[in-house]
Amino acid sequence: MLKIYNTLTRQKEEFKPLDKKAVTFYQCGPTVYWTQHIGNMRAMVEADLIRRSLEYLRYKVRFARNYTDVGHLTSDEDAGEDKMIKAAKREGIAPEKIAEKYISAFEQDVKDLNCLKPDYQPRATQSIKPMQKMVQVLLDRGYAYATDLAIYFDVDFYISQGHNYTQLSGQRLDKNIVDAGKGEVSDPQKKNPTDFAVWFFKAGAHQNALQTWPSKFKLAGGQTIKREGFPGWHLECSAMNKAIFGDTIDLHLGGVEHIPVHHTNEIAQSEAASGKKFVNYWLHNEHLTVNGGKMSKSEGTAYSLQEIKDKGYDPLVLRYFFLQAHYRSKQNFTREALEGAKTALSNLTTVVARESALGGRSRKSSGKINLEFKDKFASALSDDFNIPQALAVVWEVLKSDLSDFDKYATILDFDKVLGLGLDEIKEEKIPSEVIDLADKRLLARQEKNWQESDRLRDEIKKLGWEIEDAKDSYNLKKI
Repeated sequence: MLKIYNTLTRQKEEFKPLDKKAVTFYQCGPTVYWTQHIGNMRAMVEADLIRRSLEYLRYKVRFARNYTDVGHLTSDEDAGEDKMIKAAKREGIAPEKIAEKYISAFEQDVKDLNCLKPDYQPRATQSIKPMQKMVQVLLDRGYAYATDLAIYFDVDFYISQGHNYTQLSGQRLDKNIVDAGKGEVSDPQKKNPTDFAVWFFKAGAHQNALQTWPSKFKLAGGQTIKREGFPGWHLECSAMNKAIFGDTIDLHLGGVEHIPVHHTNEIAQSEAASGKKFVNYWLHNEHLTVNGGKMSKSEGTAYSLQEIKDKGYDPLVLRYFFLQAHYRSKQNFTREALEGAKTALSNLTTVVARESALGGRSRKSSGKINLEFKDKFASALSDDFNIPQALAVVWEVLKSDLSDFDKYATILDFDKVLGLGLDEIKEEKIPSEVIDLADKRLLARQEKNWQESDRLRDEIKKLGWEIEDAKDSYNLKKI
C-alpha cells in the first residue's frame, strides 16, 4: 500500500488514484530565463524518482512538466519585471530566443541526469487561449475583477464562498506573502493586497512588455475590455493542468517555496473556476543548500550541471548524490559529499560489472530477481518514496550470499527506479582475469597478508589496471 505525505493535510495518506488506468502527475517546471542550477536539477530528479517509483509499483503514469516562458515576474507575486524580458535585455535577443536557448540547455541537463522525458511539456506561450478562457470563467463567476492595469482574483470573495484560502500554507491570511512580502498595493485600484493578477494589461509598469496577446473579456454589467496583455504566472499552471488532465489531478509536485503563494493561488483560481477539488495529493521537495548555506549567484554557489561536469564529474554522480536524501528533507551539497557519491557509485558499478562478467556473462543470463529483496525495495518506495532506504537495499543485495546471476538480475530491476544506467555497464569493461586477481587481493587484505596483497596489486597493474581499496570492496580503474 503506497502512502504519500500530503502537504494539504500534513499527514501520510493511502494513495487512491482517480483512475486506475493512469495516475495524473504534474510538476511545476522551470522559468526558462537562465541556466538552471543544481538545486533545480534536484527537483527534476526527485520528480523522476517519484514517477519511476509509481511505475515500479505498477501504476501507469501520465506526467506533465511545464515551461514558463512568460509572466513570471522577478517577485513571485505581482511586482517587478518579467524575468523573460529581463533576460532578453541582458543578452540582447528576443524573449522567444531566450526561451529556446534555455529550454535546450535544460533538456540536455535532464537527459544527462537520466530523467525520463515527460509525456507532456506545455509552454505558457503556447497555451494562451486556455488561460484567457479560465480568466473569463473567473469573471463570469464573480471571482475576478478588472482594473486599468490587470484582472485580479478576488481573494475575499473566494473566502466568502466558504473556501479556505490558506489551507495549503497554514498561514494566517494577514501573514500570507503578498506583493513581495510587504503588503504593498502596487495598483491603487486593487481591492486587497492578497488579490493576485490572473491577467496583466500592457499598461503601467508593463507598458513596454515584449510578449503580449490580444485579449477580449466581458465584465459584469455587459462591459467588454479589448486590450493587449499577458497571463499571470499562477494562472499558467492551472490552465495548462486543466487543458491536459481536466479539473482534478492526482499529484502535484513543486518546491517548498511555492507553498505560500504560487500553489496557494493555483488552488484558489482552479477550484473557483471548476467548482471541484484541484489536486488530491500535494508533494513538495525541500531545498538543496551549499556548504550549509543558501545557493547564491552572487557568491558563486548556484552551480550549474555544466560546472559539475567541468570539474570532471559524471552527471550520474550527482544523481547518486540526490538518491541519498529524501525529497522532503533538505540536502547539503559539498565537494566532499560529491566525492563520496562518486566513490559509492564507482564501487557500485565495479561490483555490478564484476557480477555481470563473472556471473551474468551476458544480458541473457539465467539470473532471477530475488523476491524477498524486491519486496523490501518496494516497501521503501511505498513509504512516501523513501529512496535512501531503497538505496540501502541495493547494498544489502550486493553483500548477500545470492548467486552472481541473481544479484545481477535483482540490481538491474532496482535500477528501473534509481536510473543509474547500470544495465549499460559492459561486461568487457573489466577483464575477468583482472577481477579474479582483485578478488584474490581482497581476500589477502582481509587475511592481512600484505606481501601477497602487494604482489597482486603489481600483477593487476601489469594488465593495465589500477586498484583502489574500499571497505570490504575495491574499485578498478583503467590506467
